[in-house]
Amino acid sequence: MRKRRARFELGPAPYTAPGPHEIVVRTRAVAVNPVDAIAGPAYRVVVPWLRYPATIGSDVAGEVVEAGAAVTRFAPGDRVLGHAMALEKSQNRAAEGAYQHYVVVMEHMASAIPESLSFEQAAVLPLTLSTAATGMFQRDHLGLEFPTAAPARQNAVVLVWGAATGVGMNATQLAKNAGYGVVATASPRTAEKVRALGADAVVDRTVPDVVEQLVRHIGDRALAGTMAIGRGSLAPCIDVAARTTGSRRVASSQPDPASRLRGRLAARRAIDVSFIWGGTLKDNEVGPAVYRDFLPGALASGAFRAEPRARVVGEGLAALPDALARVRAGGISAEKIVVTV
Repeated sequence: MRKRRARFELGPAPYTAPGPHEIVVRTRAVAVNPVDAIAGPAYRVVVPWLRYPATIGSDVAGEVVEAGAAVTRFAPGDRVLGHAMALEKSQNRAAEGAYQHYVVVMEHMASAIPESLSFEQAAVLPLTLSTAATGMFQRDHLGLEFPTAAPARQNAVVLVWGAATGVGMNATQLAKNAGYGVVATASPRTAEKVRALGADAVVDRTVPDVVEQLVRHIGDRALAGTMAIGRGSLAPCIDVAARTTGSRRVASSQPDPASRLRGRLAARRAIDVSFIWGGTLKDNEVGPAVYRDFLPGALASGAFRAEPRARVVGEGLAALPDALARVRAGGISAEKIVVTV
């Protein structure tokens, strides 16, 4: 976008050299998130700080072409995925938008990917992974133990409401790799997928007694924390947290006005509700703990899978308007729209 309220358009972009703790990635695939698909004028509401001309996009996978002077774990030619930070208030520059051929990425928000993982599938991860990790591990949210290659078994369970979403699939895997049990909600069509990612029990969120079933599956185990993902998730998650032992913290991915009202009502039941912004982990220990210390080895070993499934809808940056329109139209389930570059 060249200016506020303008439409997205394809145009030339300059090459920006990396800072000391940055890398430049030659884009091979990008994914589209709902925040990317918001109509141009609405950006002034969602990200009012955005400077123009702006290049958007958060999910990128490709090859390192240049590394900053302080970077030691990446070199030109390395295959990586990264969370591009153009929309973050503290970054806010076009060079860090994913939707271009050369993207500047923070070193600690990038991960090496194995040869067995395609760029297209790797591109589905960054923003949904970051959102899940922010909610689960930041101290102002659930504050759980970090995932590791050999996690200590936790005698506690994480509730993931909306486990078949992109954020939910990542939250389920992160919880399992941190040693927690997982109780989740998903549709009958996606329940087996969620179990394969590590959920111990999966409940259909549409059944009338969903809260009772979740409480029964949690049983006498302590609730380590709750991830409320998707519209309509907060109220039942508050009910479950109020009826179980352990943590009474709920991290919500939907900070809309209705959710904030429910958050105030939750306080009356001694439930602590927080609302997730998926880029804040770049500023604390969670970003490097996930992208540097955990993800490279977990992807290589198969302990962590790049999910949801990539649906490639086009090739080249010119295919992005159609990809954005598909996401804007909705109806996408258990997959993510991807464009190759």
